[in-house]
Order: sequence, then C-alpha cells, then structure tokens
Amino acid sequence: MRIVIAEDSAVLRAGLERLLADAGHEVIAAVPDANELLAVVHNDPPDLAVIDVRMPPTFTDEGIRAAVLIRKQNPDVKVLVFSQYVEEQYASELIAENTGGFGYLLKDRVADVEDFLTAVDEVAGGGTVLDPEVVSQILVRTRKKDGLSTLSPREIEVLQLMAEGKSNAAIAGTLYLSAGAVEKHISSVFTKFGLTADTSENRRVLAVLTFLGA
Repeated sequence: MRIVIAEDSAVLRAGLERLLADAGHEVIAAVPDANELLAVVHNDPPDLAVIDVRMPPTFTDEGIRAAVLIRKQNPDVKVLVFSQYVEEQYASELIAENTGGFGYLLKDRVADVEDFLTAVDEVAGGGTVLDPEVVSQILVRTRKKDGLSTLSPREIEVLQLMAEGKSNAAIAGTLYLSAGAVEKHISSVFTKFGLTADTSENRRVLAVLTFLGA
C-alpha cells in the first residue's frame, strides 16, 4: 500500500520507512512536521498515514490535530497514530468520526515488529486498532459523563474491550466469561444507554461512541 509517515525524529522516521518498505509497502513521503504531512495528503492522498502526536513547532498536539483534519477532509485515507503520548480529547474525536480505518498505538508498548505491521494492515483494511492503555486513559477522561456512571465495573470492562474492536467471543476469552454472560452484559449496556432494539443504527457502534464521549 502507499504510506506517508509523519515523525519529527529523523532516526525513527528512517527506521519506520525502512521497516514498511521491507514489508512491501511504498512509502511515498516521510516528513518531519504536520504542515508537510497535510500538503502531501492533499496533493497525493496515500492509503495510510502513520502520524506522531507531538511535532514542530510547539511539540504539543500538531500531529493528532492534523490526523483529525485528514479524517474529515480525506475520509478514504486511513490513519494510524503512533506516539509516546495519549491525547484523550482528539483520540475520542477521531474514533467518534468513524470507527473504521483508525489506529492508536503507543511506541513504548509495541514490543514486536510483526505486531506493528499487523496493525498497519488491519487499519489499512478498514479495521480499528487501539492500544488498551489508550482506551483506559480515554475512560478516565469520560468516566465522569452521566452515561457511564450507571454501568457496573464488569459492564465497563466489557465496553472497554468492545471499544478495542474485540468480538463477543474475544471478550469472553479475555474476561473468562461465557458467551451468554457477555451477551447479557452488552444487552444491559444497551439498555442503560437507551439503545433499543429498533435503533436504526448499529447499537454496538453507538455504545462505543457513548463510551468515548462522542
């Protein structure tokens, strides 16, 4: 696939470029700041953008704000945020805009090259890949919202795993529950969020969006 990399560290930028090229991908650009990233995406949209959160000039949130803009202006471009930092507000906004074709991984928690490349393929294919720590920090930020205050601790756990894109079977395996117990917890979440069976949209997606404060 065609990939653009936005990373201010020259060493890491070169490393990512080599890693992705060796995996058979075409890196059309590797840039050090958000302005160059946006210019590349505007002029020659890639299949996927791998973006750091903090880049010049202020090293605060330039990268993830560029990711939000890309998702709004170029919805066909998939986005993988790859950073040391969790920016909860924009992460929630990115996921709320569209649950597919988005990933957020923390550099320090990616221990295996194959795991990273698998995440790249998953996001590029329209999937969602979220580091559990990212979801946990979003949970801390959104837990104060009324919709979440009615949930039990187990329901929160189930919903967090749903937000990570796990199936019911995967949730059951992670929490050592039966499939029926997981279904009951999810049904209870739907009820507490007011998502009735006749809701025209996907209740699972709506529940995740509620969880993320959308």
